[in-house]
Amino acid sequence: MAKQEKQIRVRLVKSPIGQKPRARKTVKALGLKKLQSSSVHEATPSILGMVRAVSHLVAVEEISTPRALKIKE
Repeated sequence: MAKQEKQIRVRLVKSPIGQKPRARKTVKALGLKKLQSSSVHEATPSILGMVRAVSHLVAVEEISTPRALKIKE
């Protein structure tokens, strides 16, 4: 069984208007469009690097995933 990655929710709290084009593209690549929009991603090194690059524009929270229930047959 593969180890499950942690998940994070990224929420856009500040507008990317007036930011450098690279920051605007990073926000768009994270799937954020409007203020207060959010998206859920696996906490991989590439995603965490993107979040760190636009940390002044976003809020991040870790999502606790419930463990799968075993079904008796």
